[in-house]
Amino acid sequence: MDGSSGHGGRDGGRTGDMLLRNYKLGKRLGFGASATVKLAEHVLTGLKVAIKIINKHEIRKIKDMEEKVRREMKIAKLLVHPHIVRLYEVIETSTDIFLVLEYAESGELFDYIVYKNRLNENEARSLFQQIISGVEYCHRNMVVHRDLKPENLLLDSKYHVKIADFGFSNILRDGRFLKTSCGSPSYAAPEILFGKLYAGPEVDVWSCGVILYALLCGKLPFDEGNISDFYRKIKHGIYNLPMSLPPGARDLIRRILVVDPTRRMTIPQIRQHPWFKAHLPCYLTVPPLEANQLAKKIDEQILQVVINMGFDRNQLIQSLFNRVHNEATVAYYLLLDYQYRGSSGYLKAEFQASMESGINQMHQSEPIPRYMNYQGIGQIPQLPQERKWSLGLQFQANPREIMTDVLKALQELRVGWKRIGHYNMKCRWIPGIYGHNSHHLEDDDSNIMESDDAAMKASNVVKFEVQLYKTREEKNLLDLQRVQGPQFLFLDLCAAILAQLRVL
Repeated sequence: MDGSSGHGGRDGGRTGDMLLRNYKLGKRLGFGASATVKLAEHVLTGLKVAIKIINKHEIRKIKDMEEKVRREMKIAKLLVHPHIVRLYEVIETSTDIFLVLEYAESGELFDYIVYKNRLNENEARSLFQQIISGVEYCHRNMVVHRDLKPENLLLDSKYHVKIADFGFSNILRDGRFLKTSCGSPSYAAPEILFGKLYAGPEVDVWSCGVILYALLCGKLPFDEGNISDFYRKIKHGIYNLPMSLPPGARDLIRRILVVDPTRRMTIPQIRQHPWFKAHLPCYLTVPPLEANQLAKKIDEQILQVVINMGFDRNQLIQSLFNRVHNEATVAYYLLLDYQYRGSSGYLKAEFQASMESGINQMHQSEPIPRYMNYQGIGQIPQLPQERKWSLGLQFQANPREIMTDVLKALQELRVGWKRIGHYNMKCRWIPGIYGHNSHHLEDDDSNIMESDDAAMKASNVVKFEVQLYKTREEKNLLDLQRVQGPQFLFLDLCAAILAQLRVL
């Protein structure tokens, strides 16, 4: 995504003022090392936006920062959800990048918690429901945030949550694990803090648990002055749950703040928890439509308002259909978002009813009033189907039982290993070199690989990692990922492991 696509081939050498002619810049809302955020007014609609101004020269001074900014832009364009800050437009010059973002009038959730000290049960639950809905949408689109905290959760004029700042986010890929240590330590999961591999969604769930604790208690569960005690408590999951907390909330927090990521609650499980389900708004009970589907559900009234501003109808529809960012589509989406921030919920009842109708009547062919589907008038868009396959082996057994069987299989196959997490190991296999006598146990079932110069120089050494984690289907998935060595040898070894586990 770049500014040129939305500005009809404007000269990139023009000044930022020329490119920002559709906005009246106002006061500064915040600033950082390489970016400033300013309040602005969109000239055509008179609505307020936030413009994040990123200086290219400054971000190039910091290693990998430009890549992170580009990734943040790409992810922000992908996500369209009522509880995620919307990116309306990107304008780029030779010196700066301007991100035109949804403006959250009520500021950070952090300041709101400080102001109120602690929130009552119903308000805390309402905000938590909105946060979980937004995070779940990110995960459905294979995005993990990795820096969820009250400072990155904004509030609009109706005090609805808007998840912001995807600077540490990343794309999830099947069979690949993340290992970057990032985010605020107070909200980061143990596996992030202590350098272990992680799949992604489980670290966001941990952060959500810390946020829920902060909403209800007005303080953090892990907040010690002594840094060693602070890390020790996170590592072992040591925290106090005040007796004043509602029993349902206490139970939910206890199930989320679990050190073992394979036993930590998942978002589908959180959604089924009785405390979470209480007073759940209708629009949060169903999965939101994907961005590409929403782009094809066009509000005819707002469309006409934008056409009356002087834009061509067919070009506007085509731009909306293809999710192109330009003057007309920015005006359309600003008006759309403003229209559906109702006082009784984020979405007005009319839009809400049509969404639910579309989900409950997937094959109905009657047109939806006011909303025209430009994939075919009156056809209800299909929700994306859940994937029916995953890379790796899925088991219903207890995680410890699975790992015990895996360790036995590795020992039978003369594979050396070293534990690097609860259910994560680095392994090395060299045909004909390792034998049963080369394994020795240390700290329970930790198997430390011997240092062998000849082995390290061998051309057929195979290094791989074994990770067990929980899937969205609530199964335990065992993943083997090659790190180094001949691919065919690795595949032969995988087949042998499957045979030992009696899968083949």
